[in-house]
Amino acid sequence: MLRFTLPRDLYHGKGALEALKTLQGKKAIICVGGGSMKRGGFLQKAEDYLREAGMEVKLFEGIEADPSVETVMKGAAVMQEFEPDWIVAIGGGSPIDAAKAMWIKYEYPETTFEDMCKVFGLPKLRKKAHFCAISSTSGTATEVTAFSIITDYHKGIKYPIADFEITPDVAIVDPELAETMPQKLVAHTGMDAITHAVEAYVSTAHVEYTDALALHAIKMIEADLVKSYQGDMAARDSMHDAQCLAGMAFSNALLGIVHSMAHKTGAAFQNGHIIHGAANAMYLPKVIRFNAKDPAAAERYAYIADFMGLGGNTEEEKIELLIQALRSMNDALNIPHCIQHYGEGGLPAETGIVPEEEFLSKVHDIAANALLDACTGSNPRQPSQEEMEKLLKCCYYDTEVDF
Repeated sequence: MLRFTLPRDLYHGKGALEALKTLQGKKAIICVGGGSMKRGGFLQKAEDYLREAGMEVKLFEGIEADPSVETVMKGAAVMQEFEPDWIVAIGGGSPIDAAKAMWIKYEYPETTFEDMCKVFGLPKLRKKAHFCAISSTSGTATEVTAFSIITDYHKGIKYPIADFEITPDVAIVDPELAETMPQKLVAHTGMDAITHAVEAYVSTAHVEYTDALALHAIKMIEADLVKSYQGDMAARDSMHDAQCLAGMAFSNALLGIVHSMAHKTGAAFQNGHIIHGAANAMYLPKVIRFNAKDPAAAERYAYIADFMGLGGNTEEEKIELLIQALRSMNDALNIPHCIQHYGEGGLPAETGIVPEEEFLSKVHDIAANALLDACTGSNPRQPSQEEMEKLLKCCYYDTEVDF
């Protein structure tokens, strides 16, 4: 028996934030990140709508990018004291992911972070609160997914929490929030979204329901991402829907080793993080080449190329054209092709922030951790420790994957 799970309600289109007025409850806590939602006036609107719904409202502000275990525990403690029956998370992937993990700890105070990370092993939620997610970026799609990514900074590892229990009850996909995104964020979140769709389509857990969502998302992202990056607001609005479709696909079809490697390299190096969307953008072409040695995966990558109208006569030609199309998108979005040239803020640089010596000293452990990542099991080709290390080196040096 298979399962396909989405939020019960999804409100979309300009002005969809107003749907907060329809929530029924006594107390709501709003979890939010930095200042962008406040500066744009969206945080105040959310507060006003919830109060209009008759709720007492409390804010939990300042959730950092790549939220930590400590932030999760702090937020859960605030929830224990306030006792909300609605948790409303607004912003990018970080505040929503953090709020999902807080929700687990709030409902089950004895739960440890290690317990949360047991894949599809959570107890039933919603005994204390329901969850509403409002996305302001067009990439993570965490507003519709069963996933949350939390970073253990002591270990330098990002851990995915994966369970249908943390799929939000209500998702609000209002493109007005995404129109405030800075250009670099448009690029990184957009490449995260296309990675979600491509990995979902070739995943060993894909089904007809997810295939349709993944393919249409790819088509929309190909048409609109670069235009959105260049400031076209109609394309920006379209991207907000496209990334949500990709999220619906991967939440049910799961992902692959692009994400496994992105999770395990993201916080591994001393001079700064490799931004998640940029990591996906750099690694996806390499992983396609690696996975294409699997006949079923190769057939599906070729179908993606056909669906995008890229041309090519043979399966091999089509896969090559798909890889080149993705690399061209990286060029158009000013994203580097490899870790060696990954500079400050995710921009291309002659000398990147990860020195070769540090990378080589850590690659064995990063590969071992990536193999254990929750996303590896549904990858169409299962790598060995040696192959994962070789693949990571190809991602560092931008060399050909020929194994």
